This record gives sequence, structure tokens and C-alpha cells, in this order.
Amino acid sequence: MNGKDDTPKGVAQLRWRAEEIAKEQGTPSPEDLANLSYEEALRMVHELRVHQIELKMQNDELCRAQAELNATRERYFDLYNLAPVGYFIVSHEGRILEVNLTGASLLGVPRAALVKQPITRFIFREDQDVYYLHRKQLLATGEAHTCELRMVKADGTVFWVRLTATTQDPSTSAGQGTGGAPTSRVVLSDISEQKQMEQEKAELDARLQRAKPRPRPGPKPRRGKNGKKATRK
Repeated sequence: MNGKDDTPKGVAQLRWRAEEIAKEQGTPSPEDLANLSYEEALRMVHELRVHQIELKMQNDELCRAQAELNATRERYFDLYNLAPVGYFIVSHEGRILEVNLTGASLLGVPRAALVKQPITRFIFREDQDVYYLHRKQLLATGEAHTCELRMVKADGTVFWVRLTATTQDPSTSAGQGTGGAPTSRVVLSDISEQKQMEQEKAELDARLQRAKPRPRPGPKPRRGKNGKKATRK
């Protein structure tokens, strides 16, 4: 958000260009100005005043548009960085290109330190195959794909996430140093509490199943002397 810093430089550049154009078009000589009639001089002054007002109005409009652009950038900055989920831009090779504040907080690593790191570095070893199959399907179909796996923070803490990835148009990643290669958007949602509740529920169900009383066997049928069941008369 450096639009304000660029404005003085842009105005100076615009003035320089205007002076160069004026030199090319030529400057009226004093003799030409002396030969102007009173009406022509008034008309020239009027045209200059109108042009000056027009330039001021254009400058005011540019300043208003710049202020709106800065406000929009700030809103999107908050939406992107303060979202409750982690947003990542991942290269075709699986390296992190961009990450929001929430994503960096999930992994416990500063944002700058995450750039160019392989995202697989933070995936739990036993779930690497889950991510590999997820990635393979995403690149093969180009359609959004979701999986659940475990990741590892910088301090070694393991936590569950729901990972949703979509492919990104190469034209939108031109400024990310990918050389036009496809990238993907990855959204990470921490579902550790949900997984903990599911595990506790499964353990409770297992205990209840074990605690259920078993049905008592009924009386054995009476048999006759020849070993056959006795029949009632």
C-alpha cells in the first residue's frame, strides 16, 4: 500500500512529460503575443483558466480513486490475513509462495520464513501418502479436492486439519515468480477439537458396548433315556 508515496513522483513525471510536449509544440514568441488582439488575449486567458480547472478536477478525481483503492486494499488485507482459516498459495513443485497470518500462526512459523518452504515439511510423516494422493487427484482433474490429515507445528505439536485445494489460473500467478507455471490455493482449517470429540465418542461407544449385559442362556431341554428330547404330554 504505497500509493501515497508514489504520488509525488508520478506528478513530477507527468509535469516533465508536459514540459517536453510543450517544447516540441513550440512556445509563442513575444512578437506573436504582442500582435494578439484584446479579444484574442481574453480568449486565451479564458482557455488557460478552463484548462487549469479541468486539470484540478482530474487531479481531485485521481486522489479520490486512489483513496478508495487504498481503502479497498486495507479491507482485503483484513479479510485475507485475519480470516479464521489459513490461506496458502503453493507452486506446482509444492513450495509455499504466499501465506496469510492465520496460516503462519497455525504452523508456528513467521510468514517470511515459510516462503519457498515445501508444504510437505509440515505434514505428519504417516499422512504423507494422504497428501500425495490428494495432490495427484487435484493436478489430474483440476477440480477442488478436500482431505483430512495431520500436520506438525514448528514446535513438534501435531494437529488435524481439513485441507481444501483448488488450482489457480497461471495468468493470475504471473507476479509470484512462477514463470507462468500453475499454482494452487490451499485452505487449512484446524479440526483438532472435532477429531478429539470423535475419538472420545468412539471410546465411549466402545465402553458402553462392553458394559452391555450379555443375555443369560435358557434352561437346557430335557432328554429321554434314548437321548432324544422329551416331549410334553
